[in-house]
Amino acid sequence: MNTRNTTNNDWLFEITPKNKFFSLNLKEVWQYRDLLFLFVKRDIVTVYKQTVLGPLWYLIQPLFTSITFTIIFNTVAGIGTGTVPPFLFNLAGITVWNYFTACLTGTSDTFRSNASIFGKVYFPRIIVPISIVISNLLKFGIQCGIFIVFYLFYYFQGADISLNPSVLLFPVLIVIMGVLGLGLGMFISSLVTKYRDFNYLIGFGVQLLMYLSAVMYPMELIKQKLPSYGWLVEYNPLAYLIETARYMLLGVGEISVLGLGYTLLVTIGVFFIGLLVFNKTEKSFIDTV
Repeated sequence: MNTRNTTNNDWLFEITPKNKFFSLNLKEVWQYRDLLFLFVKRDIVTVYKQTVLGPLWYLIQPLFTSITFTIIFNTVAGIGTGTVPPFLFNLAGITVWNYFTACLTGTSDTFRSNASIFGKVYFPRIIVPISIVISNLLKFGIQCGIFIVFYLFYYFQGADISLNPSVLLFPVLIVIMGVLGLGLGMFISSLVTKYRDFNYLIGFGVQLLMYLSAVMYPMELIKQKLPSYGWLVEYNPLAYLIETARYMLLGVGEISVLGLGYTLLVTIGVFFIGLLVFNKTEKSFIDTV
């Protein structure tokens, strides 16, 4: 399909079969940026449509989860959080974790949920998962707002908490989290087109992964209490992201430069593998969905 500019006879767009196994055509994505913004708007509107509480659901979920974790893990199990109030400790971890899970679960069903659109019109398919990652920033921003409210409450109550100067790099941490969720989501979405079972395993897998990502406990604790199984957390890149986020926001724990370097390498690798599989699947998925 070609589109000719009648004024100077130059081709504006040229749509040809993709021959490359790996292709991240940022120029083409930029040309379709208006469509990207429309998908972002669609993702935001459909969440609020026909709901009673609307965006308040974004506040209810992390609050009730933090309260549950505080009762079970801190009060009953006796897991200590140092000088940081347990509720705030859990809320910080859950807020960051929720952004990753929203990106992962949202992008993991890209082909199946958008098959009707993909089968009718051409546009860069990667726009859809990217739009999900961007739209989830709104949800993350709302949950960050509730975290700030409770942070200020505990701060003026005299809690020993402080923002670390490294908090200026917090947006970089969130970008890494989003790219990791995007890469995993694209990979899983490609598998779901042929094997529907993966769609049912995502919910269970995400819950299991949360317990291995140091969301409700410090990384150091698992090394002390369960040294034989500590490697499960140490080799989990998400654990370093959660731990670093708490250090930036609350001044608790530590930043592992080696761990973050490992996390960055894993994130890049997962994204490229996800993109490779995504590009291969988009050529023939319409026959299997």
